[in-house]
Amino acid sequence: MRLDQFIAHCTPLSRKEAKRAIARGRVTIRGLPCRDAGEKITEDCPVCLDGQGLHRPEERYFMLNKPAGVVSATTDADHPTALDLLPPELIRDLHIAGRLDLDTTGLLLLTTDGQWSHRITSPRTDCPKVYQVTLDSPLSDEAERQLTRGVQLKSEDRMTRPADVRRLGNRIIELTISEGRYHQVKRMLAAVSNHVQALHRIQVGNIRLDPDLKPGEFRPLTPEEVASVG
Repeated sequence: MRLDQFIAHCTPLSRKEAKRAIARGRVTIRGLPCRDAGEKITEDCPVCLDGQGLHRPEERYFMLNKPAGVVSATTDADHPTALDLLPPELIRDLHIAGRLDLDTTGLLLLTTDGQWSHRITSPRTDCPKVYQVTLDSPLSDEAERQLTRGVQLKSEDRMTRPADVRRLGNRIIELTISEGRYHQVKRMLAAVSNHVQALHRIQVGNIRLDPDLKPGEFRPLTPEEVASVG
């Protein structure tokens, strides 16, 4: 991590303010002044600002039951964001691990841990996401077979990975996918001549949405939930 980034992460200073502090000689590394904002810092490297030792805060992990109409973003000019639903003292350095569309509800994960969120969102990790899907019309047997084999999305060359389908009702299915393409669930159902009326994410990897969380509510992840993302 860059020195200016480390200072901004450990203090209330912005990156710009951290660079200014470094340039003025207020920062030392291993007891020696350092004026290079790009100096690389390791976890065991002693850094001081104005003589006070800096320690990287512990990573934070939350689940949020996202309501419809909330944007999966840190800022937005037109809609409330997921971070707006958390107290101001908790949102510093948080980012979203796996976004949901504006009208999609359910499990949203937020964290300060970039490596952890990468394991969720990277196409290489094959992290399953489970959705409850309300359809415009009942899913035909042939459409189910197509979904479980993989379908061709409009304007794409690659087939989707095979999905798991479980019928929950006449027009409600549980769909498990392991990719995160743009509007993927909606486009997959469109590819089999159906339409998504409502979409609700209930699970990411081994982390399942807490049934006690009402829309808009959040809670920290347990150590077991955090560790389940490997």
